[in-house]
Amino acid sequence: MQSEYPKVSNFIRSIVEQDIKEGRVKKVITRFPPEPNGYLHIGHAKSICLNFGLAEEFGGHCNLRFDDTNPSKEEQEYVDSIIEDVRWLGFDWEDRLYYASDYFEQLYQWAEELIKKGKAYVCDLTPEEIKEYRGTLTEPGKESPYRNRTVEENLDLFRRMRAGEFPDGSKTLRAKIDMSSGNINMRDPVMYRIKHESHHRTGDKWCIYPMYDYAHGQSDSIEGVTHSICTMEYEDHRPLYDWYLDNLEIYHPRQYEFARLNLSHTVLSKRKLLTLVQQGFVNGWDDPRMPTIAGIRRRGYTPQSIRNFCERIGVGKKESLVDIALLEYCIREDLNKTAQRVMAVLEPLKVVIINYPEDKVEYLDAINNPEDPAAGTRQIPFSKEIYIEKDDFMEHPVKDFYRLAPGREVRLRYAYFIKCVDVKKDADGNITEIICTYDPATRGGDAPDKRKVKATLHWVSASHCFEAEVRLYDKLFTKEDPNDVEEGKDFTDYINPNSLKIIKNARLEPSLQTAKKGERFQFERLGYFCVDSVDSKEGCPVFNRTVTLKDEWAKIKKTLNV
Repeated sequence: MQSEYPKVSNFIRSIVEQDIKEGRVKKVITRFPPEPNGYLHIGHAKSICLNFGLAEEFGGHCNLRFDDTNPSKEEQEYVDSIIEDVRWLGFDWEDRLYYASDYFEQLYQWAEELIKKGKAYVCDLTPEEIKEYRGTLTEPGKESPYRNRTVEENLDLFRRMRAGEFPDGSKTLRAKIDMSSGNINMRDPVMYRIKHESHHRTGDKWCIYPMYDYAHGQSDSIEGVTHSICTMEYEDHRPLYDWYLDNLEIYHPRQYEFARLNLSHTVLSKRKLLTLVQQGFVNGWDDPRMPTIAGIRRRGYTPQSIRNFCERIGVGKKESLVDIALLEYCIREDLNKTAQRVMAVLEPLKVVIINYPEDKVEYLDAINNPEDPAAGTRQIPFSKEIYIEKDDFMEHPVKDFYRLAPGREVRLRYAYFIKCVDVKKDADGNITEIICTYDPATRGGDAPDKRKVKATLHWVSASHCFEAEVRLYDKLFTKEDPNDVEEGKDFTDYINPNSLKIIKNARLEPSLQTAKKGERFQFERLGYFCVDSVDSKEGCPVFNRTVTLKDEWAKIKKTLNV
């Protein structure tokens, strides 16, 4: 599956092209290295598309490698979800599914090698003391009192750490670099910490675990990665990445950094997403309001639209806030070509056509997708009583309201012209029925005398439709950048109270009753919807609104003249 947009030049693609041209690289090897401590989100999709896409484009390959070095936060559930997400996006790592835990023994042996070279030492400072000794951006750190232990003492202590002799937090293995370095990451960083916790793959075999900065570069080296692509927060970590590889004198990949994705009305911090889940602001990691890949998949987004979006936003070094309207534009653009058009009424208002025969039922031809002639047509039933949207009728129409009103004629999609002749109300004055007549000569939606109407309404036959639950989703946050928190507030204070509206008694055309989980449709005039993959049952589908038909990005482009 390729992006439908032409490849846009970016600095990483240019680097790869130059490396191949000048013979520094024969085969491009990249990797996507998620930590299995949460579900992937759309920001990860940008990295996935970049890493797998570059390898694919230049005839190389991309590995999927789990950075499973912190057993206290990692679960098999997250591993499984990540595998599903990457596959759903259309990428294949073939037999190259790796784990940092695959390399624990080699990483340990390399740590001993650094000790023997006098480049690493066991430190007894507590985590709080290490932080205190590290210094600040303007003040150098100070050396640990344990920094000058002998090689023999460090080896003995490190081996006893591995054997489980010491409690959590009592000792660490640190690289011996430079406590006065202007880069805080180079001030004797921790390589190993003690954690007497069971690992989801290695069980209780290990009680010491490597830090990401130590495991990352060496894992890349083991796999022969040529271009180690990270987000910009790792730019200051690159000297440390290089230091480990240089001092171990092993194959040295090159690390490159790019700006991560920031999306308006969204948070993409795993910590914040976990807060939303744990505090019940959403219904789990796959809630369709979540920016997780599991959530957007359940909402009805397509892999192709996500890949197109990632290609359009490009790759750079400067962070910016991408308008969520662009993502929605990419979804509409894809679904417009593929989604079958159907009719559904979300807020039903009954219409009785008094001059239509009582027991008559007609089956009218409806186009499945005007963008795809091969999609063909289907037949929809029409009868004396139908439902239209409540908002499509106004007893006392205001200016510029062209839909149904007393004495006014409108077109029913694929059916007839109807005219309102009366209105029925309940004791409280609420409208309960619209009484209409129809013109039999207008079957198919056009009048032989060429008279025009100003509105075309969608509808369903009252005796043939079925009731269904429809969920209308909107932006999860009201603030454009919910990460920009005002003093005294929390990011959760900006949650949109109207991010979900549940309609229990929508009326849908009968063809939708057998719709399968994950199928996508355009409800005419209402938006794009999909069958919920969790709560739907056979013969009883639940529909999630993927995106409205209203295109904010088209307006933005017009305003910007782009």
